[in-house]
Amino acid sequence: MKRHNFKGVSASHGSHRNHRKPGSIGASSTPSRVFKGMRMAGRMGGERVTVLNLVVHSVDAEKGLLLVKGAVPGARGRIVFVRNAVKGK
Repeated sequence: MKRHNFKGVSASHGSHRNHRKPGSIGASSTPSRVFKGMRMAGRMGGERVTVLNLVVHSVDAEKGLLLVKGAVPGARGRIVFVRNAVKGK
């Protein structure tokens, strides 16, 4: 639901344990299959994110730290690629 922005099924009008289901995923006897590209459950995340024009505040070579002003995308302990700005302010 979160991945594809599905609305879900209402809580009333006789629906029973169907609130988080996507609904119909295909036709009946013709074509007797589910077409490619049908939006279904799966993994989320892992996208490449680029943040421009963050300021490097200081560098601590002994501890291996790079202090950046602003938000850095990604989880803790992940690899972050830092380079010079392509677009100036």
